[in-house]
Amino acid sequence: MLGLIACKASPPGKLETKIVTTAKHHFFIGNKRQANPLVESPETIADGKEAFSHYCVACHGMDGQNTGVPFADHISPPIPSLSSREVQQYTDGQLKWILDFGIRPSGMPGSKGILSDDELWSIVIFLRHLPPAGSQGVPEMYTH
Repeated sequence: MLGLIACKASPPGKLETKIVTTAKHHFFIGNKRQANPLVESPETIADGKEAFSHYCVACHGMDGQNTGVPFADHISPPIPSLSSREVQQYTDGQLKWILDFGIRPSGMPGSKGILSDDELWSIVIFLRHLPPAGSQGVPEMYTH
């Protein structure tokens, strides 16, 4: 029991979080200058929401802000709200890179080869237009 207590990790502090966030934004996440080839429109946002609903809601909730995801705050690192400043500061190309390759060892999986490029780019557009937190309800998988 003593060994388990000694191994407990505490959440990162403000300085650690800032260092890691800066490193991700400037060094580790690629495609910073890649532009989204899709045109932003109500249809593209709807397409992104649809693609998001098939692959992303289990961890990020229907609204991208972890609403109704029972484990979102209990894993390390915690699942970020996709409306957060940290996530929204990524360029479109960086968001697409994250969707393609994931972020290891955070638990964010890559989806290259699972979703098409158009689906991924439409998700990027949807991420820029997330609905208000809680407005989409709880993912169906967590309602039973």
